[in-house]
Amino acid sequence: MPQTPGDSAAYAPADLPPDAPAAPPATGLGAAGRDGAVPPGRMPPWLPKAFLLAGAVVLAFMGGLWLLERLRELLLLLLTSLFLAFAIEPAVNWLARRGWRRGPATAVMFLVVGVLAGGFLGGIGSLLATQAMNLIDGFPGYVRHLIGWINSTFGTNLSQDTLFQRLPTVTDTLSRHLSSVAGNVWGIGATAFGVIFKGLGVLLFTFYLSAEGPQFRRTVCSLLPPRRQRQVLWAWEIAVEKTGGYIYSRALLALISGVAHYIAMIGLGVPYAATLALWVGVVSQFIPAVGTYLAGAVPVLIALTVAPSTALWMLLFVAAYQQLENYLLQPRITARTLDMHPAVAFGLILAGAAVMGPIGVVLALPAGASLQAFAGAYIRRYDVEEHPLTEPDAPAGAIWRWLRRK
Repeated sequence: MPQTPGDSAAYAPADLPPDAPAAPPATGLGAAGRDGAVPPGRMPPWLPKAFLLAGAVVLAFMGGLWLLERLRELLLLLLTSLFLAFAIEPAVNWLARRGWRRGPATAVMFLVVGVLAGGFLGGIGSLLATQAMNLIDGFPGYVRHLIGWINSTFGTNLSQDTLFQRLPTVTDTLSRHLSSVAGNVWGIGATAFGVIFKGLGVLLFTFYLSAEGPQFRRTVCSLLPPRRQRQVLWAWEIAVEKTGGYIYSRALLALISGVAHYIAMIGLGVPYAATLALWVGVVSQFIPAVGTYLAGAVPVLIALTVAPSTALWMLLFVAAYQQLENYLLQPRITARTLDMHPAVAFGLILAGAAVMGPIGVVLALPAGASLQAFAGAYIRRYDVEEHPLTEPDAPAGAIWRWLRRK
């Protein structure tokens, strides 16, 4: 093959015959042993280091999972304490701006919350004890009435005497089970001690996170550059605002609900009106999703002991008030604190329950409101193209527009 004069000098050494195979092109690595090239069949020097690094990463990841599993209870306590500190911090800040020291202000908030919780638990406990005693005293009469109704309705011939003769056997069996439970005093005592210890731990962490809040935030920010400090403080402010606003808006709704149901139960002649109104207000507002149904079921059942018509009127009032709250009160009160779609709220509750159990149910909505606020600040939104699939609902009537107006 003809070549140009410069080809031989550039690509074919002069001491090689013309038909010798061409040398491989240079790769920049050079010859083995002189410029770092790896001879065939030998392991690259970086490969053992890569294996060691991968093994160290896997071991660190497994160690982190093991540590998280062991510290799960402590982390849940800290998270619960942080949520409670966020909840009471607006009130503590309000007292601090009026000359209070943060320690006494936090103690006052603890006292207020303790009195409210004690009143609620005491009222509900008194109601349960009274109803239990009434049920025990009237149990034979209830049984006779039930057997008579069954015999007259279904044409059966059940004997009251036979049933009451078998009651001692049932009572003995129940007594044996209660005795076995009472025999496990050590296990019950250990469980109770653990619950009390965790509760005291939550109170202690909550007190220090609220009373020493500014110092704690200064310590955190001292580890960050100025730009990151502003972002952390902004996120902290949003979390406090959303959590505190959620608690206080729910407390206001609980107060309105309790007063309204108390007036209705007094008018209908339902016994234990004050205790039942407290139950309805607290449970309907602070237990998400199912709290409304639990709150309304108890007054209806108590009203059933008065008369079926009283229970019906009570049920109608509960349903009517729920609609009034959904369309008039809740949008106005929670517009700035927890403006969230009900489906999103329900999904957050399910996610919180799946991740952290009962604590997650309580923390899900404030955490979701905070994340929604963060997303609203960082996510850019665009104008939506007009399309049949994006066309909004027709405007509501004048009355509903007035009710939903904020």
